[in-house]
Amino acid sequence: MPDRIRLGGTTVNAPDALALARFYAEITDGVARGDSHWAAVTGPNGFVAFQQVEDFRPPVWPGNDVPMQMHLDFLVDDLEATGARVLAAGATLLEFQPNSDHCFVYADPAGHPFCLSTWDGRELAERFG
Repeated sequence: MPDRIRLGGTTVNAPDALALARFYAEITDGVARGDSHWAAVTGPNGFVAFQQVEDFRPPVWPGNDVPMQMHLDFLVDDLEATGARVLAAGATLLEFQPNSDHCFVYADPAGHPFCLSTWDGRELAERFG
């Protein structure tokens, strides 16, 4: 089908693309490749790219001073064990936690919020579909 469009990946702005790719590679057992301007992490369940932007300002969670334009969700089995793993890799547990019964919000080393969740996003998408 010549007009088919498929989801291929997500690209996230960063102050140093390769440094951020290495962080996500570490927490997902993926592989980071690239340089400080553009890099990607690939793993058994996905692909995320990172691009360097000048004057990068990390988003503020929660708030709108620098809005969070997107965030990554990671499906986990054990919130405590995976939380310890991302903290050891350089993440920060954010103060505001709106869904702590099934999800914790962290910031990566560049300040992007991301979630570790026991809820599978595909199941949620099907529920609303």
